Amino acid sequence: MLPKALTNAIEALGMLPGVGPRTAERYAYYLFKSSPKIAEGIATALTELHDGVKSCPVTFALIGADEELSPFYTDETRDKTTVLVVEEPLDIYAIEQTHSYKGTYHVLGGAVSPIDGITPDQLHIKELIDRIDKDNVEEVIIATNPSVEGESTALLLEKMLHEKSPKLKLTRLARGLPLGVDLSYADQITLNAALENRTEL
Repeated sequence: MLPKALTNAIEALGMLPGVGPRTAERYAYYLFKSSPKIAEGIATALTELHDGVKSCPVTFALIGADEELSPFYTDETRDKTTVLVVEEPLDIYAIEQTHSYKGTYHVLGGAVSPIDGITPDQLHIKELIDRIDKDNVEEVIIATNPSVEGESTALLLEKMLHEKSPKLKLTRLARGLPLGVDLSYADQITLNAALENRTEL
């Protein structure tokens, strides 16, 4: 029987995605053995999380509580005529690490998933359509995840955006084999995408 305080910590940590019972036990015991300042720092950060972070009302990227709009939108060096659409806010930072994209972003807030009860009207699709006219958007880059839900969402976006703006340029991130991967280790979906997206030499 473990002390109640330790059991509570294990149960709380076990609520995190990808953290099983054994991992939760290790985390809790580590925090107990370590300096109380570590646990206090984590507790403070978590307590301030909801009050310190909000969504940009235009791009739905994460911003600080004292900010009005995302810097990805207000930065005058950004090209507002190009919008890259992602499922979740953290996807933006993966793109930003390439240092090769200079347009703006739009976060859908998920992907269409009937099994999980996520319908198109729960995503920020209407706001994206409104931005096309407001910012004179010329190109929308669809960068949903290469999953069944991501593909379904991409097809839905393509249909809705073409109906609203037939002349709008719609593109998608290339799909295929990553550098350094042996063909024998690639799955069928990746190989199929690589074949479809093959380029001329």
